[in-house]
Amino acid sequence: MNVILYYYFLFQVILAFGIVIVGGTVEGYGYGLSLGTKWPYTKDMPLKAKAGDPEVWHRILATLLGVDAVIMVVLIHGTLEITGLILVVLTALLGMATLYTLAGKAPSVVQGLHDILAYSTALTYLLIIYPVAGNVLELVIHNIPLYFFFAVIYMGGMTTGERGYQKAIGYFKIPKTKAQWIWTIHGLAVLLFLFTLILFFFTYNVALIIIGVQIIVGIIVFISVNKSASRPGFIIPMHQFFTILIVLSIVFQLSIFK
Repeated sequence: MNVILYYYFLFQVILAFGIVIVGGTVEGYGYGLSLGTKWPYTKDMPLKAKAGDPEVWHRILATLLGVDAVIMVVLIHGTLEITGLILVVLTALLGMATLYTLAGKAPSVVQGLHDILAYSTALTYLLIIYPVAGNVLELVIHNIPLYFFFAVIYMGGMTTGERGYQKAIGYFKIPKTKAQWIWTIHGLAVLLFLFTLILFFFTYNVALIIIGVQIIVGIIVFISVNKSASRPGFIIPMHQFFTILIVLSIVFQLSIFK
């Protein structure tokens, strides 16, 4: 891969992860249904974008990601490039469906699957420029913590989906509502992920350190959502940011002992 293509694919990786952050900003500041449930939405989009509506930018960047994905397949007919395009399309379709999840018209499982696809898309493009030890399948087949990571992502997405648009989860000792049960299972998935990282401590200790911070951030998210369900604030995109750092530290197998 020449230098120009490398940086082009690197831009796609940054864009894919950046969309995740923007999506967190959409949730954090209550813009989830600012454009309604229709796609594409064109009415007043330039004005809304200028006003700083993150949902507008979320859709613009997602569209750019899709256009770039098509260009990449045209330039290089590789398996990962084609996989990336398929994942972009599936993520976009489920992204549209999540609008109905927020509106209470679709199950929370849609949000969970959407989040898995979003991270899978970013990782696919990352693997194009960073083919783990020369073998792209090595990461998918043998990286056990990655499976638990996606379990956490799925349940985190379901938590968001079940909470819906501007709804609190509520404080509890014993889960009573469906949202509380899903949040509890999400927490258990985090603990299993944490335990897995401990088992592979010498390989993934940086990820272990970050998830320690992420657990604290997650608790703040829970408090913020219950305090201000409509606008929990900057803590939501920050939560996504640390999640991205965790998965990157797993992919690159970052360790303070190396």
